[in-house]
Amino acid sequence: MEDEFWGRMTDPSAGAWHTGPCGDTMEFYLVIEDDVIRTVRYHTDGCEFTRLCGRTVAQYVQDKSLREALSISPKYVLDALPQLPSEHRHCAVLAVVTFCKAIGQYWLEVARS
Repeated sequence: MEDEFWGRMTDPSAGAWHTGPCGDTMEFYLVIEDDVIRTVRYHTDGCEFTRLCGRTVAQYVQDKSLREALSISPKYVLDALPQLPSEHRHCAVLAVVTFCKAIGQYWLEVARS
């Protein structure tokens, strides 16, 4: 399946990574202009379910304002992916936490400049 959100960026406005208790690592990269997420990419070394959760978060936040994008929650991801096995529900948390860390990193950079 083609995934327009898959991959890394060399010069994003913000980026973050997080390793979950399962050992999977998720990364998010954002290009932000005028407080709107213009481009989002994610990458993971995790399983297909981790990747599916990353793509779901990326699809939701693309072209949203930062505040609107922060309304994403693990519940939203789980509701969007009813096929996600219960033993992989933590993948939704990993994707959302990593995305939120990227926004936090962006705000820290803005505050420093």
